[in-house]
Amino acid sequence: MGDAFIRHIELLGYEKRFFPSQHYVYMFLVKWNDLSEKLVYRRFTEIYEFHKALKEMFPIESGDINVENRIIPHLPAPKWFDGQRSTQNRQGTLAEYCYMLVNLPHKISRCLHVVNFFKVRPDDMNPVTDSQIKKPEVFLLPTDAKKNATDITGPIVLQTYRAIADYEKSSTSEMALKAGDMVDVVEKSESGWWFCQLKNKRGWVPAAYLEPMDGPDESEEQDPNYAGEQYVVQKSYTAMEDDELSLKEGDTIEVIHKLLDGWWVIRKDETTGYYPSMYLQKAGEANTSVKSELRNRGAPPRRSTIRNAKSIHKQSRKQISQETYRRNSKKYIQSQRNLKKNFQNKANVIIEKNEQEENKAQPAVPPRPSKDLILNRCTESTRRKIL
Repeated sequence: MGDAFIRHIELLGYEKRFFPSQHYVYMFLVKWNDLSEKLVYRRFTEIYEFHKALKEMFPIESGDINVENRIIPHLPAPKWFDGQRSTQNRQGTLAEYCYMLVNLPHKISRCLHVVNFFKVRPDDMNPVTDSQIKKPEVFLLPTDAKKNATDITGPIVLQTYRAIADYEKSSTSEMALKAGDMVDVVEKSESGWWFCQLKNKRGWVPAAYLEPMDGPDESEEQDPNYAGEQYVVQKSYTAMEDDELSLKEGDTIEVIHKLLDGWWVIRKDETTGYYPSMYLQKAGEANTSVKSELRNRGAPPRRSTIRNAKSIHKQSRKQISQETYRRNSKKYIQSQRNLKKNFQNKANVIIEKNEQEENKAQPAVPPRPSKDLILNRCTESTRRKIL
């Protein structure tokens, strides 16, 4: 069959390992010419040493003799200390490097140096672990960044938020915060619970306790939609504040404003108020075990209930009052009723007009002439027909 060579190298993400000490390794799916696919793990320092040796083997193609002749891709040197942030941010560059590497001329892309580096090693099959240390944490590259190198616009950077007050966790899956802590947000859930990481800690945090760094307003929040989206209540809730609504399981409501802290403004008939989004499900959507499990947790705290909140922004976050929600909602409902009424009136006018046209006086049918009249006035041929 010939010598083995690599058809494609795909960066899947990276792992955070804790044995023999904390470090990071990148995960690569290597596709070979015999159609086999192997998973290998490499530290960035290893990859950089491989890159330097490749440049020494091909000085012309690396641009050492003439910069204009360089075709071997660039790779930045590792930092003195590679933390999670640098490991995360380097993924885009590394994925592009691998893409360009396998598309170099065969004398480079299929040389033994490249082939041997990406061959499966014993520790790829059985990574060294210690039962006394935490299991490795896996961070996968988002699927939309894996298509090809042209799709990678740059490194993936997590958003950083600041804690506005102390938060004590109430379960092992949550993470405690101190006012002023800077956290990276890994996942923003509509429920109002965000999955964050702070140094070596990771866990769920109420979005209400976090504020963006650039300003107090949440630019990601949608504008109110007074037309409303139909949702079904999956879990009952009794209002704790005056601006909240109490609903029972099975009630159908309309969501008019989706807020990032997980407390949505809903409309029931003509009444509006806050309700935990995690207890709602869009009408027509199937229930899932993940959603059911999520609803067993308590609703996240609201921003208005946080005491001793300390923001770094001079102006407070803009909020819409519940009275404004009610007024605009009633205005929308009334406009829809008027529109419907006008439409109905126009339809009635058209029907009445059609009926009037149909009821217009039609020409009277003349009475049939009598036998005597026909005999006296009609022609011979007509007279014969009645005789």
